[in-house]
Amino acid sequence: MESHDAGPGRFGRLLTVGEVATRSGVAVSTLHFYETKGLIGSIRSSGNQRRYAREVLRRVAIIKVAQRVGIPLSEIQAALSTLPQGRTPTATDWKALSEKWKDDLDARIRHLQDLRDHLDGCIGCGCLSIESCPLRNPWDMLSKQGPGPRLLDP
Repeated sequence: MESHDAGPGRFGRLLTVGEVATRSGVAVSTLHFYETKGLIGSIRSSGNQRRYAREVLRRVAIIKVAQRVGIPLSEIQAALSTLPQGRTPTATDWKALSEKWKDDLDARIRHLQDLRDHLDGCIGCGCLSIESCPLRNPWDMLSKQGPGPRLLDP
């Protein structure tokens, strides 16, 4: 493996896109996508190949965790843009980012619990558009929009 030293010692070495993919468990194409969305950044070698600072591994880990709990990429990008570039995000950084997402996650949890608690009444409904559906169509409000299922939001 050739050396891509950006500074003294092993930890200053820049990583190739393949190395980042292997270490992070994210496909190369996903890393390219993250870069086009401004979630991570790279520099170009003299041969126009992407090279990444080691801190990108932590950023990718944050992205993966945030996506796993359902945070949209646009919100992840906005949160990551508040972090200083060129250094590895710290536990303090993560705490600040996660605080911003807690209210949204709590609301999702409440919604899922409500769905769970009322699911047995919806099994026979199918389209959830009957009068008695307390979750998606209380008081049959959707009947004013016409026949058939009206809600696509899961």
